[in-house]
Amino acid sequence: MEWTFQSAEEIAAALRAGDVTSAELTDEAIARIERDDKAVNAICVPDFDRARAAARGADRARARGEDRPLLGIPVTVKESYNMAGLPTTWGMPQHRDYVPAEDAVQVSRLKAAGAVVLGKTNVPLGLQDIQSFNEIYGATNNPWNHARTSGGSSGGSAAALASGFCALSIGSDLAGSLRTPAHLCGIYAHKPTLGLAATRGMAAPSAPPLPVDHDLAVVGPMARTARDLALLLDVMAGPDPLTLGKAHRLTLPPARHERLGDFRVLVVDEHPLIPTGSAVRDGVNRVADALVDGGAHVERHTPLLPDLAEAVTLYTQLLFSGSVARFPVEAYGQLRDRAAGLGVDDRSLDAARLRGMVFSHRDWIEANDRRELHRHGWRQLFAEFDAVVCPITPTPAFPHDHDPDLLERRIDIDGDEYTYFDQLVWAGLATMPGLPATALPAGRSSEGLPVGVQLIGPLFEDRTQLRLAELLEQKFGGFVAPT
Repeated sequence: MEWTFQSAEEIAAALRAGDVTSAELTDEAIARIERDDKAVNAICVPDFDRARAAARGADRARARGEDRPLLGIPVTVKESYNMAGLPTTWGMPQHRDYVPAEDAVQVSRLKAAGAVVLGKTNVPLGLQDIQSFNEIYGATNNPWNHARTSGGSSGGSAAALASGFCALSIGSDLAGSLRTPAHLCGIYAHKPTLGLAATRGMAAPSAPPLPVDHDLAVVGPMARTARDLALLLDVMAGPDPLTLGKAHRLTLPPARHERLGDFRVLVVDEHPLIPTGSAVRDGVNRVADALVDGGAHVERHTPLLPDLAEAVTLYTQLLFSGSVARFPVEAYGQLRDRAAGLGVDDRSLDAARLRGMVFSHRDWIEANDRRELHRHGWRQLFAEFDAVVCPITPTPAFPHDHDPDLLERRIDIDGDEYTYFDQLVWAGLATMPGLPATALPAGRSSEGLPVGVQLIGPLFEDRTQLRLAELLEQKFGGFVAPT
């Protein structure tokens, strides 16, 4: 039997039953990577010798009667996670030779759960793009169409899963970096509630792996089924043992409902600042129709929805204030001069980006106060609804665009051009208030490209969206292997 596209849950059952060994699974995965990854370029740092040794160790452990959540299951890890003995570059040439001395906390959790790590997956330069390419490792192609992007910044992980190179992968998300690649490659991903999963060791190269909670940024699971997301989230979730983990233990509440017909869902497919492409709108509607057919209570409008334009402005300011915080003083001065020239009535996203880049601490505190008002608004909304269905980006996978000036790039939405970074508006909807969001496949475009949607839910009720994603998968299907 070929195990390439089996779920982690199915593989775990087969391992327990003795139908396959971890060594066999690992050899099969490595053979597929060596055969197919030249065209996709998802696995940028293979670690096959240690993977084979780990697989043999997993088989011995099982023979002794051990049974851990991921024992013997082949997985990959985003390049940005520290792994002792392997380079962590974030795609930055000046850090080509940086090799950390210890594993990131999430890599340690994977190994403790018994996973077999095959290697690391490709990322964009500094993790700061919606595509995955860099000077060190090159570009990762979309498995459905090699002329198009797999997304970023967890694009290598998404492409590896869609190509059948691994059963699970871990990524990160600040600007849709889990959800966008999942949407573009036709897989599942979950952006956890902010602070739910420890991030230590997911640090820029040469930086010390400190237990710091970064604003907006999370780490999370990627998989080919919703149930596999839940399986991996259980391994990843929990505070850092160096900080809150000394005093706290995590207990996530169960899903609000078990039956599709009990869910109350708000469907949103229009944004005031950017149109939704027809292929993505069709995907949202497919999910909405499946919800209605399953008996769920579905609404398209509510006055409880926080102001989307203000939300994305806040998100953009908070995102870019962090992204340039360590710019050289001279560059910061130039940005400040440009921001001073903005008209007081300029409320464009370009203006929000520039203003965010030169935020003072006072500005940040004011924006954070407004964020708390948005969080309160979301709490009120989730008293009436269990989830919000909306796009992840306005389009399916777009052609590779490696123009080094990201601000000059454009995104084509049904024949009209828009500023490249404006497509982040939907990712920011959940990121700015720290809400959990699950990306799931929602069919394909007329060109045969995957289309996904996201399910946004209430803070620390991650199991609610994961259960809804599972029910939708049962209702109208989920991952389909590229053809």
